[in-house]
Amino acid sequence: MEKKSHFIKREFLQREVPLVLLGLLLVTVLLLNGLLYLYLNNFYGSSGRADTDPSLCPFGYFKLGTAKNCSPWLSCEAINKEVRKLKCVGEGAVKKVFLSEWKENKVVLSQLTNSELQEDFLHGLKMLKALQSKHVVRLLGYCEKQFTILTEYHPLGSLRGLNETLHMPKYKGLNTWHRRFTLAIDYVSIIRFLHSSPLGTLVMCDSNDLDKVLSQYLLTSDFRILVNDLDALPLVNRSAGVLVKCGHRELQGEFVAPEQRWPHGEEVPFDDDLMPPYDEKTDIWKIPDVSNFFLGHVEGSDIVRLHLFDIHAACKKKDPAERPSAQEVLDTYRKVLTLLIREAAMPGTREML
Repeated sequence: MEKKSHFIKREFLQREVPLVLLGLLLVTVLLLNGLLYLYLNNFYGSSGRADTDPSLCPFGYFKLGTAKNCSPWLSCEAINKEVRKLKCVGEGAVKKVFLSEWKENKVVLSQLTNSELQEDFLHGLKMLKALQSKHVVRLLGYCEKQFTILTEYHPLGSLRGLNETLHMPKYKGLNTWHRRFTLAIDYVSIIRFLHSSPLGTLVMCDSNDLDKVLSQYLLTSDFRILVNDLDALPLVNRSAGVLVKCGHRELQGEFVAPEQRWPHGEEVPFDDDLMPPYDEKTDIWKIPDVSNFFLGHVEGSDIVRLHLFDIHAACKKKDPAERPSAQEVLDTYRKVLTLLIREAAMPGTREML
């Protein structure tokens, strides 16, 4: 009788141990899900739907570095007296860019170089003023009569240098699929912001090839993306029948959307008057190519690409009306990130259960 009792107890304990392990596993899963929720809530709070930044000042003011108080945008007089040019760091078709100094802070001074492009320069200033947000480089001041704009300085420069930056010893630890994917999410967040901006639906026209796209954005020291060049942001207004054309010359290559290419064949010479206008879905067409650059060729990036295959295929639909909105792309990117983080945090959990 005693032997039978020991046998029953041992059998009960053998059954109980797996139940205890299963219980611990479920508790672990719930705990990890809770931590994942807190992480993603914090992530989306910093790079998600909210376009206003609590650190931003009221319209017409700025805060730089560790300053506690907001200062008014610098006027012509203040720029002339207080800003000192250090060196030229870039020049484009519209403006020349100088690394400068203001009250011991590094800043960027942009000046018009081609008087024929005054309209583009002033349009960029108008956009910069109207779109100040967490997605846009910070405006510090301007002088319209001298065609001068003062903005915040970001030492890592434009996205053209992203790969070189990530291979520097200081940043090698950030060269992961996760960090690269969050940059892609940042980029799509900016496109979504432009497509639903306070001014209406804006199209990023300075984007005829990958290098040009990358030159329009800055990489911050905490590895976020800001749009920097807003000289070519025409407005789409479907209800009023207003569409856009990005420039007046023929666009070629697979990077630009099909509707941006000359539709009448090689036998008909290009004529801007015969070129049909288009809408913001040209930006959607380019998202897969830009994201592919962001993802690079690090471990895990191919897994991300696999999860993005369907949404990227939708972005490449020939008919613009069949492409998703920037918000739909952004939602998909976020879902994929959540899924991949969960899988990385709990590898093999599904099989164990």
